[in-house]
Amino acid sequence: MLSRRLRRRGYEVLIATDGQQGVEDAKKERPQLILMDMSLPVLDGWEATRQIRADSEIGDTRIIALTAHAMAGDREKAISAGCDDYHTKPVDLEQLVQQIETLLNGPGGP
Repeated sequence: MLSRRLRRRGYEVLIATDGQQGVEDAKKERPQLILMDMSLPVLDGWEATRQIRADSEIGDTRIIALTAHAMAGDREKAISAGCDDYHTKPVDLEQLVQQIETLLNGPGGP
């Protein structure tokens, strides 16, 4: 559902079904931004983010953590794993689009 909503807003969306595929696709496709589900199979979003950050060719890709976890400290955990921002589910599309645009076009964006 989120991918359809983002496409309607003009974003190109690629989908990985697990964290390992996400890392491989990031290396191949070189996206400007990744919405990283932190609860992925095979390789969770925490480790996938760490692997992306460790890769010199894609390590500067913007990453927003998407997670159902809204406990105290979860945002800090996502940031320390290498995410640039954090968004809890259920997704607030307007807020998420604002976060995306800030990372893509704001200070330090590409």
